[in-house]
Amino acid sequence: MKLHRPVVSAYTVPTDAPEADGTFAWDTTTMVIAEVTTGEETGTGWTYGPAAVGDFLTEQLGPLVEGRSALDIPALHDAMCRSVRNAGRPGIAACAISALDIALWDLKARLLELPLARLLGVVRERVPVYGSGGFTTYHDTHLAAQLNGWVHGQGIPRVKLKIGESWGRAVPRDLSRVRTAREVIGPDAELYVDANGAYTRKQAVRVGNALAELGVGWFEEPVSSDDLTGLRLVRDALVCDVTAGEYGYDLPYFARMIAAGAVDCLQVDATRCGGVTEFLRAAALAQAHGLEVSTHCAPHAHAAAAAAIPNIRHMEWFHDHVRIEDMFFDGALDPTGGTVRPVAGVGHGLTLRTDEVEEYRVA
Repeated sequence: MKLHRPVVSAYTVPTDAPEADGTFAWDTTTMVIAEVTTGEETGTGWTYGPAAVGDFLTEQLGPLVEGRSALDIPALHDAMCRSVRNAGRPGIAACAISALDIALWDLKARLLELPLARLLGVVRERVPVYGSGGFTTYHDTHLAAQLNGWVHGQGIPRVKLKIGESWGRAVPRDLSRVRTAREVIGPDAELYVDANGAYTRKQAVRVGNALAELGVGWFEEPVSSDDLTGLRLVRDALVCDVTAGEYGYDLPYFARMIAAGAVDCLQVDATRCGGVTEFLRAAALAQAHGLEVSTHCAPHAHAAAAAAIPNIRHMEWFHDHVRIEDMFFDGALDPTGGTVRPVAGVGHGLTLRTDEVEEYRVA
């Protein structure tokens, strides 16, 4: 069961409409895919980031895992993390490690002819999801159609939209859009917002108090996730849950965030933090401190691991990544009713449609 050198590819997919949040705008999304093989089985993993992630994976990590046992994922993960000491773990290196780690877990489950969720050990067979999108570039009619599709079309009882437009300089429009969202989804569905760190501390408190009147229960990154003191101050001042963690590239990041008392729910992204291996460790760390975990983006990369942890709150059903993963893979999950069931097939249950997506390939 010796590993071959990973095969790496990158694809850039245009968005289906202009997109922006409080601090960033984009019109394409790039996915980097790692495929690792032993014998006749292949595992597939991926991350979202620049194509340079693929170059790093090929040059730095590929030779490191070649020839090693496909079953010893902790040893492989440790070797990868040690190898990037001088390159720097956060950012491109962590994304590369994440993609390859996800591929290794998929491969191991396929070798054992098990669903990945069963290999990890299932706590629940269904994992709650929330619809995520509502970009600041959307006209109100576009926003309403998207939210209506999730809540009333697919029966997903929780949704999130972006606020903090123009680095927090459009608060009246932010609140108007949240009011529109509440009118569309009705009084019973859960309503979340994400400012992507756009507000100042006291501005976030003022906005949060207004959001409370509209029944918003989740305020993501009201201030920069680098401002742990600010997150704690906002958290203490508001009744809604304050959340962050999507930029965690290693376990110490999550330890610092938790120690600061910065969040009510810890967000973890397996395509950034170090794959399934580090995701499970971050979830255990959160549980030790009485916190739940919510997965960030890339839902199909998280589903099996989310089913395996006792303190999962929900998964982010992020519009961009759902669209891409539906395009790129056979076996995509169905969130109708507000949950997904990641226990079918073998591995993570997905098969790359290599020929069909060739037009998007950039590396």
